[in-house]
This record gives sequence, C-alpha cells and structure tokens, in this order.
Amino acid sequence: MHKVFALLFFSFSVFSQNETLVFSLEEAIDYAHSNNKLALDSQSDVRMAELQKWETTATGLPQISADISYNNWIEQQISLIPAEFFGGMPGDFVEVAFGTQQTVNGTVTLKQKLFDGSYLVALQASKVYLEISKNAKEKTLSELRKVVTNAYGSILLAEENILILDANIEVLEKNIEELQKVYENGLTEVENIEQLQLTRAGLVGARNYNAILKNLAYEMFNLTLGLNIDTLVNLTDRMEDLVVKVLLSPTETSNSSLENNIDFKIAINNMRSNELLFKLEKSKALPTINAFINGGYAGNNNRFNFLDRSQKWFGASLFGVNMSVPLFSSLGRSAATQKAKIALEKSERALVNTRQELKIRIKRAQNELAFAQQDLETKKQAQNLAKRIEEKNQIKFFEGLASSFELSQAQTQLYSAQKQYMEAMLSVLNKHIALDVLLNPNPIN
Repeated sequence: MHKVFALLFFSFSVFSQNETLVFSLEEAIDYAHSNNKLALDSQSDVRMAELQKWETTATGLPQISADISYNNWIEQQISLIPAEFFGGMPGDFVEVAFGTQQTVNGTVTLKQKLFDGSYLVALQASKVYLEISKNAKEKTLSELRKVVTNAYGSILLAEENILILDANIEVLEKNIEELQKVYENGLTEVENIEQLQLTRAGLVGARNYNAILKNLAYEMFNLTLGLNIDTLVNLTDRMEDLVVKVLLSPTETSNSSLENNIDFKIAINNMRSNELLFKLEKSKALPTINAFINGGYAGNNNRFNFLDRSQKWFGASLFGVNMSVPLFSSLGRSAATQKAKIALEKSERALVNTRQELKIRIKRAQNELAFAQQDLETKKQAQNLAKRIEEKNQIKFFEGLASSFELSQAQTQLYSAQKQYMEAMLSVLNKHIALDVLLNPNPIN
C-alpha cells in the first residue's frame, strides 16, 4: 500500500514539473507583475510605507500606558530625626524607619500631544513617503514591461531564425543531392558541390548557435517572470502578429503624457520631500505642548497581604500640561534650515531639468520608433529582392549560366537579409514598448 502511494506521489511530482505554462505577451507581462522578485519587493515596500504612515499618525493620538511595581525593603532605610522632637536632648538624633517593608504601586497614564510642529510635518512626510513607494513600484512595473517584451521577442527571434535556417538547410541539401547526380554524369565539377556543402556547414553552425540562444532566452524569460529557469513554457504570440499590432496602434503624445511619466512623478515627489524637510527645520523653532493625566493606587504592608480584602489602598491622580520652547541653539537651527532650503532649490531646478529631458527622450523615442518602422519596411523589401536574386541564380546555376560562387554569394545575401528582417521586427517591438512606457505608465494594481 505504501508503495502505491509513493508511486502516485512520484507521478504527480513528475507531472507538475513537466507542466507547460502558456503565455501571450500581455499574459507574460501580467504574470511578471505578480511574481517577479522586484515586483514583489516593490509591493512590500508600498505596504511598509502604508504601515509607516499609520505609525507616524499614531504618535499624535492618545497614548495610554500602565505601570505596576512591587518593592520589598530587604533592609529599610534609616532616617535621623532630632531627638528634641520626641523630648530628648538637643543635638541628639533618633533613628527612625519610615513606611512599611513592602509596597505595591499601580498607575495608568494618558498622554496627548496638543501642538508639535514636527509632528504635523511628519504626517505630510508619511504621505509623500507612501507616494514615493508607489512611484518606485510603478517604475519597477514599467521597466518589467520592457524587459519581458524584450525577453519574449528574443525567444520569438531565435525560434524564427531556426525555422528559416532549417528551411534553407533543407533547400541546400536538395540542391546538393541534385548536383551530386549531375556530377556523377560528368556535367559539373566537384568544386560546385563543395561550395554548396560549405554554405550548408555555415547554416548548420548558425542553426546550432541559435538553438543555444533560444535555450538561454527561455531561461532569461522564466527568470524575468519569476519562474524556475527550467519551467516549460509555450508562447502563443508570433513576431509578425505583434509587429502588425504595433503598426496598427500608434502611440500619441498628449499634454498629460509628461505629467504621467513616472520619472516626472519621482522628481515632483523629491521636490515635495525637500519642501517638507525645509518645513521640518523651521518647525523646530516652534514650541511643543503636551498634556497628561494619570491615576494610581498604592498599598503598604509589612507582609505580602496585598491580595487580602483588608488591605488598604490609597488613590492619587494628577493632570499636567508641559510646554517646551527652544530659545537658543548657537545658530545650529539656522544652519540646518539654510541647508534644507538649498536642497529644496536644487530639487526645483532638477524638476525643471527633468521636464526638459523627458521632452527630449520622448522625441528621441518617437524618432527611433519611426526609423525602426521605416527600417523594417526597407529590410522587408531587401529580403524579397534577395530571395528573387537567389532564385534566379539558382536557376542560372543549374542551367550552367552562373558559377557556384555566384550562387553561394546570392544565398549568403538572402540569409543575411532574412536575419536582418527578423531583427528589424524585434527592434520595432522594443522601440514601441519603450515609447509606450514613456507615455503610458503602468497602472498600480
């Protein structure tokens, strides 16, 4: 019976390990947003900022504390009282022990801030800190969109290259087979066969290299998504479909695009945080006012009879208000305030500079995408032209009108054009996502 359960458990484990996960590009991005280590860390940072905000808020709310103490004099303290108080001689003293040998005291204290400038600034700072954490998460998710897209496209590129190379190798092998028959009939030279074999060897080497690249691309893709690198995955999107989708959905720039950019948001929050630091330094010159009220009971006895009903307890309560006013700091506060002001001015200039840099980055990304699209069309035309040239040279070669070198040159030209066309498609995909991230930041989930 135990062997049956062990066999079932082993079978289930093998099945789980061999399970294939299926992803479209959008599904891969969503999965990475939920499972990538950096995404999870950024989510944890946001949660920590939320808790920090409440922790800061709680310091200004009522604080209640309780204190209980038990004291047992191993040897009671002796006080000297002038003997004349008790009818003795002047100059003599009487040894007296005050109080009981054991005491118990219990106190409950309520404290409340009435005014504290630094607390008000801290409340605002906790909100800005939360926004900064959310911005960091948004930045992480935006970068993940680009990384996942590049990893997804790299796999598609490697797989498409392998398919193209396999097709070209198959054509070459047929050509070699046909040329071998022609050679056996004495109608061609062995050099022509060797030239085609040399071309085939180059394609086989390229095919093997792309197979290695594909395996590495899958491992990098899994790592980016937060999967084990050995997880089996299947990609449902094709490179051409993704590129067509990009070409049919051009990105548009609006007046709000700049304000929505995550780097611009980060610059704004950096300026706000410096504003709060400036306010904090100024608030240190303001008084702080706190109030408290407490109440307690004390019991005294020479024996531990505090749990008996006969034990007497004496109550006391106190209310108080405390105000602390900073008067002189040897110009230390003034120096700190000036430093905070300088930092604020720097962040204001950085915000202006960030705005200008983002305009340039958006224009550059738009130009790079436009060039990538034009280059894609050029590479497509070059591929079609190279294919026609190769087909013509192949016909001429078997008709004896072209040399094997000319055929090999035309074939190499075709293979290069095919490779460049595939790389141009990946470039369009990556340039599009780079511009889209600049203009349309990823929403926080």
